[in-house]
Amino acid sequence: MKKIQQIFGKAGMIGMICLLTAALFSSCLKHNNSDDVVTPAGLITVINTSPDAPAQDFYLNNNKVNLNPIAYGHGLDYSGAYTGKRTLNFYTAGTQTLTKSDTLTVVANKYYSVYLANVVAHPDIVIIKDAISQPELGKATIRLVNLSPDVGAVDLVSNNTVLASGMNYKDASAFVSISGNGNYDFEIRQAGTTTVLATLTKAGIYANSVYTVWLQGLKNATDQTKLAAGLQQNVYYY
Repeated sequence: MKKIQQIFGKAGMIGMICLLTAALFSSCLKHNNSDDVVTPAGLITVINTSPDAPAQDFYLNNNKVNLNPIAYGHGLDYSGAYTGKRTLNFYTAGTQTLTKSDTLTVVANKYYSVYLANVVAHPDIVIIKDAISQPELGKATIRLVNLSPDVGAVDLVSNNTVLASGMNYKDASAFVSISGNGNYDFEIRQAGTTTVLATLTKAGIYANSVYTVWLQGLKNATDQTKLAAGLQQNVYYY
C-alpha cells in the first residue's frame, strides 16, 4: 500500500477508492507515535467525473499530486494537505492547459472529496466535506453524491430500500448504516420514481467501512459519457 506522509487519524484506518473498473488501491493512515512531530493537515481525495474531459493532472497550489493521468471515472486516494487556504487546479494531463481552478480552506483532521464535474466546456469543481466516523460493529455506512449535471434529482435504492433521496446535482446525502459483509445491488433512480438511471451489481460491502456511491455522466448520452455509477470505499476500520 502507498503510505501517506502527512496524515492524521486513529490507528487502524485505511483510506481507499474503488474505481468503476473495480480496481482497488489504498493508503494507510498510520498511527503517529506520541513523540512524533505532527504537521496539522487534512486529507483530500480527488475523482474525475467530467464526462467529456480528457485525463487530468491535479495540483494543490503548485504541487502535482497524481503520478498517472486521472481518467474519467478514476481518482486519487486520500492525500495529505497542509491546513489553510489551498488552490485546487485541474489541468489537461501532461500540459499546462487549465481545466478548472478553485480554492479550499483545509482544516486539520478533516476529510474532503474533490470532484471535477460537468462537461469540459463548463467544468465545475465540487467540494464535499466528508463526515467520516466509524460504523457500528458489523455495519458499513454509505452515501450518494450526484455528479450528473443534467439528470435532475435522484435516489439511491437497494432491495427496494431508499438509502438516499432527492439528491440534486452537486448534492451529497448523509451517510446511512447498512449491514456489512455482503453483496449489494444498488440502483440510482429518478427521484420519487422507479425509473432506473444507473446500477451497481453485486457490489461487495464490507463491515467497518465507509462508502460513497456517485452518479456521473449525461442523461441522454449513449456513448462513454452515458450515466454510470461509481463506488468509493472511503475508509476501512480494522
